[in-house]
Amino acid sequence: MTMSDQSTKAAFGITGLDAVLGGGLARGRLYLFEGSPGTGKTTTALQFLREGVKLGEKCLYFTMSETADELRESARSHDWTLDGIEIFEVVPPESLLDENQQQSLLYSSDLELGETTRQIFGSIERVNPSRVVLDSLSEIRLLAGSTLRYRRQVLSLKHYLSRSAATVLMLDDFAGDAQDNTVHSIAHGVVKLEELAPEYGAQRRRLRVIKYRGQLFRGGFHDFSIRTGGIEVFPRLVSLEHKTGFKRDRLESGIAELDALLGGGVEKGSSTLLLGPAGTGKSLLAIQYVLAAIARGERAAMFIFDEELTQLFERMHAMGLDLEGKRDRGQLFIEQIDAAELSPGEFAHKVRSVVDDNNLKTVVIDSVNGYQAAMPDENALILRIHELLQYLNRQGASTFLTVAQHGLVGDMQSPVDLTYLADTVVLLRYFEALGRVRRAISVIKKRAGTHEDTIREYRIGPNGLSIGEPLQNFVGVLRGTPNYVGSPGDLKLLDQDLL
Repeated sequence: MTMSDQSTKAAFGITGLDAVLGGGLARGRLYLFEGSPGTGKTTTALQFLREGVKLGEKCLYFTMSETADELRESARSHDWTLDGIEIFEVVPPESLLDENQQQSLLYSSDLELGETTRQIFGSIERVNPSRVVLDSLSEIRLLAGSTLRYRRQVLSLKHYLSRSAATVLMLDDFAGDAQDNTVHSIAHGVVKLEELAPEYGAQRRRLRVIKYRGQLFRGGFHDFSIRTGGIEVFPRLVSLEHKTGFKRDRLESGIAELDALLGGGVEKGSSTLLLGPAGTGKSLLAIQYVLAAIARGERAAMFIFDEELTQLFERMHAMGLDLEGKRDRGQLFIEQIDAAELSPGEFAHKVRSVVDDNNLKTVVIDSVNGYQAAMPDENALILRIHELLQYLNRQGASTFLTVAQHGLVGDMQSPVDLTYLADTVVLLRYFEALGRVRRAISVIKKRAGTHEDTIREYRIGPNGLSIGEPLQNFVGVLRGTPNYVGSPGDLKLLDQDLL
């Protein structure tokens, strides 16, 4: 390699992973990628070498647990070829496999370890590679027999490979003592890959950079997926890294009474939480802001967890709202999310990509209940939503989240409390009056500006959402069992308010 080659990073060609590692791996160093079988180590290593081939570098893959044919078959499953990658199968000499040739005074493992080392060194001398993958260290550990001998063997590999200036990726599927960090102290960097199996749904994979000498990297866990075409990594979102400047105008909904309730509208670059029991119209209220954004000549995005898209389109079409047509014309980006198949990190990446690529300023997540199903750990859920909301706010996007509360009337509970995260909280409630089930809307929080402290009745009819005047003659509406305190004459006119 030339000096200019050594001054750059050895990238994986995996955008998210290179971002986590600060651009890739420092050249001429030895790195450890560890994880149990099936976590994606081999796929990651092959992408590392394929990127090297693309850059015109010599690449060498030592395989001790798989044959070359098995590697090529794995590559074909991703529509890859391994052209340009020299694959060397490290196998013991045939005499060691013949029981009649076994030594009586010297363990065969000693012979195998020495022969394995000679094969590795000989191939490096012959190929003079820029990138090397050693798969896997578990075979060397078994041949070494003891921790001391294993460490010395890895050290000898490191010192020899450092003279060749190759960037070396060692894979290890050791699943024994979690405190065995024999190679951690030797390697220049260590990345751990994990696979998690939820009680229901697809497996989840994540990775973490445990160590990287002399390099800033993005810490913590990062979700990733293995798809046809290779590894896709979704770096943990850090909202503070994405600040932008914009004017915080007020956005109207198109319904005068709703805008009055919200003190003129919601602010651009803010988050609004729509909170209420099932069937109160949370989705319809969020769609009202989507339609208002499209009417302003903007585009909007909706991420639907709970309702099948065809059913949503039909339901809105019955109200005269053609969401499907707006999607087909490119005015609306709408996607149904399967919580059982999508990790939270991938969802955040999807939202960010859609918003950034299309410069969207209105985003609906319907609902947080579905998002929570993808991630049962409430504490981590709140942190993830916080980062996502802060990121969208800093891009000048107005975000609307719906949360379905448990119950219909009376004392209701939310599956997760996001009221302190949202800039605006709109509360929807059922209440009973004059022998009918009615709906009430109120704003209980708004960080920017003033808002009405009244409770208004609203109805969902054939033409969509309509909101009436404040309910001034009732007490206990939010409890669901109000008492009328007005005059009998006003009570007779109540049914006509929204007609």
